[in-house]
Amino acid sequence: MTQASSSPAVYWGTGRRKTAIARVRLVPGTGQVTINDRPGDQYLQYQELLLANVKGPLEILGLENAYDILVRAHGGGVHGQADAIKLGVARALCEMDPANRSPLKVEGYLKRDPRAVERKKYGLRKARKAPQYSKR
Repeated sequence: MTQASSSPAVYWGTGRRKTAIARVRLVPGTGQVTINDRPGDQYLQYQELLLANVKGPLEILGLENAYDILVRAHGGGVHGQADAIKLGVARALCEMDPANRSPLKVEGYLKRDPRAVERKKYGLRKARKAPQYSKR
């Protein structure tokens, strides 16, 4: 079923980083960021670098004041969630217009960072840390 022509276009993107998952919606608006029903700057603990990171894909395309970013994020911490939101915004922009893909790809916004915490192994204290060894 196609979307009704009277409703504004909404674009979706999902981003992941470590254990954080962010479901991102781009809605035509004024450039506000809302994360889990809270203002973006408040949710990201007033860290300007994280907020700039989240808005990065929109700034590359010159759309920072054209769309509102609405996010549902869970898992991980503030930094992981911010990176997940950044990837979700970039993917939503690619859904909006396939021509947006190449400038975002050149800037590295479409790469999913695969690094995650290594699991703990039995017989060890952490993933690789062994108990102290004493010869005598």
